[in-house]
Amino acid sequence: MQAHFTAEDGTRLAYRDEGEGLPLLALAGLTRGGRDFDDLAPHLPPGTRLIRLDSRGRGGSARADWHSYTVLQEMRDALALLDHLGLDRVAVIGTSRGGLLGLAMAAFARPRLCGLCLVDVGPVLERAGLSWIGAYIGVPPSFATLEEAAERLAASPGFAQVPASRWAEEAARRYVPRPGGGLDLPYDPALREAYLDAMAAPPVDLWPLFEGCVGLPLALIRGANSYVLSRATAEEMARRRPEMIFASVPDRGHVPFLDEPESVAAITEWLGQVRAFCS
Repeated sequence: MQAHFTAEDGTRLAYRDEGEGLPLLALAGLTRGGRDFDDLAPHLPPGTRLIRLDSRGRGGSARADWHSYTVLQEMRDALALLDHLGLDRVAVIGTSRGGLLGLAMAAFARPRLCGLCLVDVGPVLERAGLSWIGAYIGVPPSFATLEEAAERLAASPGFAQVPASRWAEEAARRYVPRPGGGLDLPYDPALREAYLDAMAAPPVDLWPLFEGCVGLPLALIRGANSYVLSRATAEEMARRRPEMIFASVPDRGHVPFLDEPESVAAITEWLGQVRAFCS
């Protein structure tokens, strides 16, 4: 069941709120939405309340001025959702861009967090991987059907041992059939302008944001074949935070589906730490 609330600038944002217990705020990647956590949801331990936000311009949320498609604004939207739901503190799991939102929340709204799980994202993002993303973001799909889309997705770099049925599910999340035929993007194509604008800006040192998570239950899940989060960066994160739960998921690129045994085990262990931390 999808619900909505209004952000500070009047943008109507969509979210899903399911279950009872420890609130877990799930933040998706750059062009993605809350459905990215469909595969994880059945594996969450009992007593977990899963809250999934569609960031502005994505999924069921309204489109806005592309200048507002920034990490800081989307972080404010996430905090506005917590206010809307009357939640003082939550655990956050963020994939890719969603993880950057989580790091920003830890830096600017630390009292609102009781744990952070980063999925295939860290303080250093590989330029080659970011360029790969820039090549397709906002570009209308060239294929006409979800079946064709699934075939293309099956060639995604870094992925192996993935059944065709899973790619069919992914295609249904990443593309929207048009009434007259063909496919549309489930997000505002103007997100491309925001992305290119951010890529043109001087690089930002994100290590201080990661270091600012000291004291919070922290987990990192990396696709072993990721082209965005390098093995070297993940290992440096683990060196700086030896208590961090760290899982490398074989046969996965950017990003893991989160129902892999390695992902489920790491998230379950992390949520156990979060419960103890929040009690």
